[in-house]
Amino acid sequence: MYAVIQSGGKQYRVSPGDLVDVELMAGVETGKSVRFDRVLAVVGGDMDGNNGPHLGDALVGAAVTASLVGEVLGPKIRVFKKKKRSTFRRTTGHRQHLHRVRIDEIQLPSSR
Repeated sequence: MYAVIQSGGKQYRVSPGDLVDVELMAGVETGKSVRFDRVLAVVGGDMDGNNGPHLGDALVGAAVTASLVGEVLGPKIRVFKKKKRSTFRRTTGHRQHLHRVRIDEIQLPSSR
């Protein structure tokens, strides 16, 4: 079973046991539980025996719970600026701060 969640303006395909790096979330401490309510799709593992996808117009109504593992840095992004016919060259870099979460379970909506 897997779900598609939205967090920080990005969409992630998650299943139980996955480690996912998401944008920083305010007011969350390491080891605490996090709940993602913006679930766009759930595929497989329905209680009725139906393994087809559950899709919604915007949201499905399911929830994904996860536990916060820690804070990590994203990949290094290099920015290079140059102007022609002059010796102007600048290189800067950036690493985004991210939260690493472990997906615990996908809770399906109780009534369909």
